[in-house]
Amino acid sequence: MDLSLDPVNFSTAEVQSPNCQTPTANLAPVKVLLVDDQPIVAESIRRLLVNEANIEFYYCNNAQQAIPTAVEIKPTVILQDLVMPEVDGLMLVKFFRANPATRAIPVIILSNQGESMVKAEAFAVGANDYLVKIPDPIELVARLRYHSTAYSNLLKRNEAEQTLIYNQELERRVAERTAELQSALESLKQTQTKLIQEEKMASLGQLVAGVAHEINNPINFIYGNLLPAQQYAKDLLHLIALYRQEYSNPTDLIQDEIDSIDLDFLTEDFTDLLGSMQNGAQRIYEIVMSLRNFSRLDEAERKIVDLHTGIDSTLLVLGSKLKLINVVKDYGHCPPLDCFPGQLNQVFMHILGNAADALKDQANARKQPVEPKNSSHQPAIHIHTHTTAQNQIQVRITDNGPGIADTIRDRIFDPFFTTKPVGKGTGLGLSISYQIVVERHGGTLDCKSMPGQGTTFLITLPVGKSSGDASCQLKHGLAGGQQELSG
Repeated sequence: MDLSLDPVNFSTAEVQSPNCQTPTANLAPVKVLLVDDQPIVAESIRRLLVNEANIEFYYCNNAQQAIPTAVEIKPTVILQDLVMPEVDGLMLVKFFRANPATRAIPVIILSNQGESMVKAEAFAVGANDYLVKIPDPIELVARLRYHSTAYSNLLKRNEAEQTLIYNQELERRVAERTAELQSALESLKQTQTKLIQEEKMASLGQLVAGVAHEINNPINFIYGNLLPAQQYAKDLLHLIALYRQEYSNPTDLIQDEIDSIDLDFLTEDFTDLLGSMQNGAQRIYEIVMSLRNFSRLDEAERKIVDLHTGIDSTLLVLGSKLKLINVVKDYGHCPPLDCFPGQLNQVFMHILGNAADALKDQANARKQPVEPKNSSHQPAIHIHTHTTAQNQIQVRITDNGPGIADTIRDRIFDPFFTTKPVGKGTGLGLSISYQIVVERHGGTLDCKSMPGQGTTFLITLPVGKSSGDASCQLKHGLAGGQQELSG
């Protein structure tokens, strides 16, 4: 069936009532479309509505053009003949209901048939009302206004629902976008602070490396000359002994000088003095090597290193913080570790530094100084290392500080979370440490703590395939034994 948008014998100017008044403020406008093949019926309906305010009347005498006409003029109510020569009236109602543009428009059937069965069939296919031709004017106007108002209200409700759905979708998108922006902002803030922290660590590494380099040259000069100086002193003292042996009766002037300088004591003490200087130079040399190990400026890539060397280097850098803290090192047999040495040193610095701060805060809370060494209540940090059966290295760092409350223990690895006062901590130390251990090295970092019972951090690191099976021992002291580190 052809339902193109070109109504036959239809003209708005011809069929609209010339006496149609301007809509009043208290009546909703009504657009009536009559579909009927009899012009005389159209004229009769027009005369019934001509004096009604706010009612616009349109007429289409071709059933095949009914839907295109309705789509074009958008009526608020349709009057439709039941019997037409080309299209059955009930079928036309089905067409109205099948088209999305006309699906909800009220349809009033006009017919000379008043049988109940006919009305029932009309309502069954989707008609909204049923009137017998020619209807009573008052009843016709009332029904037109009623169905038009109902349709207008339906449109308003649908529009409101669509607006609500649109607003909800808009709010959802805004919320998602806000969440994305918030996440991006937090990520940017975290990255910025992390970069600052890394820059601080890099600056510290550069400072330590610079100091180590500046000390290294003069200490090498001193250390390199101590051995010949000891030999020269030995030769000179031997020569003096020969003189005293060959010339056993010195002059009074020489004897007075021998007594004045106490030559026997000088001969004995000078050798010890040179030995002490050599020990001191050796200690400075070891400190320089530890500082160079800590800085690791040339070790951005993975390397196979001795983990204990990194811990010792970190303890040396933290020496001032650990001055009154008893640090016990219990190093086990560990294979060389394939890792990023500089980053692991950063992890040890964060954990050991936090332990030292906690012990100092505990003493301040009690309003008493930190107990001196060898005191029964002295603050202590215990460092234990060993290799597990799964070929992993575990580092356990335990302090006897105040511990961590249950309410905050699960948050200590969160970025920007800190219990320190404003300006004393960034809240990134443990977060960065967690990333270094877990993400960079494929290990684990756990914390166990009870209020009043201290805190333990357990670092587990995979040894790595390239590190081999050779075991290494502690270079400073006995491996597997216990050592005390003085601050």
